[in-house]
Amino acid sequence: MTYFYRILLCITFMQLFFISQSVCKEHGIAMHGELKYSINFKHFSTVNPKAPKGGKLRLGVTGIFDSLNPYVIKGTPPAGLSIFTERLVFDTLMKRSPDEPFSLYGLIAESVDLAPDRSWIIFYLNPKAKWPNAQPVTADDVIFSFETLKEKGLANYRLFFKKVDKIQKINNHTVKFSFLADKNNGMFDPEAPMLISLLPILPKYFFEGRDFEKVTHEEIPGSGPYKIKRLKIGHMISYERRPDYWGKDLPVNVGFYNFDEVRFDYYRDSKVSLEAFKAGEYDFRGESEPSQWIENYNFPAVKDGRVVKVEFNHQRPVGIRAFIFNIRKDLFKDEQVRRALTYAFDFEWLNQSLFHNCFTRTKSYFDNTMLANDGIPQGNVLKLLQPFKKNLPSSLFLTPYSLPVSGTKAKLRENLKRARDLLQACGWEIHGFQLIHKETKKPFKFEIILYRPEDEKITLAYVKNLKLLGIQATVRTVDSTQYEHRLGTFDYDMTLHTWAHTLSPGNEQNLYWSTKSADQEGSRNYIGIKNATIDALCRMLANAKTYEELVTITKALDHVLLWGHYLIPLYHSNKIFLAYWDKFGHPQFNPLDGIILMNWWSKELKDK
Repeated sequence: MTYFYRILLCITFMQLFFISQSVCKEHGIAMHGELKYSINFKHFSTVNPKAPKGGKLRLGVTGIFDSLNPYVIKGTPPAGLSIFTERLVFDTLMKRSPDEPFSLYGLIAESVDLAPDRSWIIFYLNPKAKWPNAQPVTADDVIFSFETLKEKGLANYRLFFKKVDKIQKINNHTVKFSFLADKNNGMFDPEAPMLISLLPILPKYFFEGRDFEKVTHEEIPGSGPYKIKRLKIGHMISYERRPDYWGKDLPVNVGFYNFDEVRFDYYRDSKVSLEAFKAGEYDFRGESEPSQWIENYNFPAVKDGRVVKVEFNHQRPVGIRAFIFNIRKDLFKDEQVRRALTYAFDFEWLNQSLFHNCFTRTKSYFDNTMLANDGIPQGNVLKLLQPFKKNLPSSLFLTPYSLPVSGTKAKLRENLKRARDLLQACGWEIHGFQLIHKETKKPFKFEIILYRPEDEKITLAYVKNLKLLGIQATVRTVDSTQYEHRLGTFDYDMTLHTWAHTLSPGNEQNLYWSTKSADQEGSRNYIGIKNATIDALCRMLANAKTYEELVTITKALDHVLLWGHYLIPLYHSNKIFLAYWDKFGHPQFNPLDGIILMNWWSKELKDK
């Protein structure tokens, strides 16, 4: 018996030895390639590590908000909580590096162990991580956050988290996520651990006895650097820096979150917001319209130096802003109909008449990056698309994607004639001044919804040209809450929308374009695309093993999306325009990083 126990003890020690050898704690993970920052890094290169703490940052926002829960479909959350802005209250397991395509470093999770095939990831929580009531952030909070967001959260969480097979609590500060393999190839999604690492951690104790999905005006406590100081629903919200923030000295946070207070004031529209900025009611304004920059930023405070104007070229993705078709509607199911309506948009006239020729026509879903298509598919991109050739238009392989060029009355007439020919081939005929379908006898009639009054000018110019085709298009501008609701429930014919992109596209592309998300309310497949080739490319994109492979797949996806004529691309500028009252210091502007306001500081305070 003694011999048996000796053998058993030996086996146990051997198992523990091999387990310990298999654990390889890392301070960060990269989607592709190597991490820029080593294990002993002190701070990101995009910050001033000696930036003084204190002062106040006041920002302006257009729209309204009506809920303090940013993770559910119902309601509109405020800036500072919204997942589309800098999140000031809730920490995530890891934090994204601002100057790498897609690399993450420890935040709530001080280190991780990632399987070589990315089939699982273990998070080792920082024992210093605390909630505002001084309770530690534990594995139970991580599990609660995951399960709640998967079941009740926004569509992107519900979609992405389906890739998780199981979650295990190793101990109070260690959690393991295991992922599902692809049914077709047995491979694991290399982006899945990255997305789980960005899981916002919510306090389990707070939601006990509360309805998570309910629109709430009650503050949800977070483990992040700020807490809500005061608010007026729909009008203003102010955050105050937590001096007891547990993570303030972490390398990922050094040089960030320098203001004692960050306040967001809400304005009815951009025009009112601009006047408020000029009056000194808030401190910083980014301008997206070059024409506005030229015409409206020469007020007295600019001339005497109290307001600083900055413009510089950037190398960030510009996203794609477009009039988008809801192809769930019978009117827009035919690709040739959608193509015809593209001929009625006169970009050149708008650019010259309204925008001082400051814009460039957008011709790619990934413009201003190396991810954009190169014209005709060639090389690895062509090789990738060959198996799908029978399902794609032949023109995709023969000619570069192009958009109609107008700008003069003669060219517009030519474009409208081309549009009429395409519409006639689809069964549409002019009767009097109306375009009528010869079989259904229904008029070509639809509504364009907007939420920004400043978009009305270009939309009405487009509607004017549509009228020359016999098309009855009406424009309706709604408030941001109604707009978000109608967008999320796909209750529109056409709208003007922008998709933002990063230099490392991945699983979010499924949410934008995949069949699976087309009928899922709350997803961002606003168009309603159901295309097997796009589905396959989105899957490939999520499984790309190198950045070079990712670039190839993205270029191929760009080709297929463009030739589907799912939208009418508008325009972009590769310049950043910003104005701010001269009371701030900031790191040097970087064309790749853009503007990160949370690494600015009040220059009225002395450096440490």
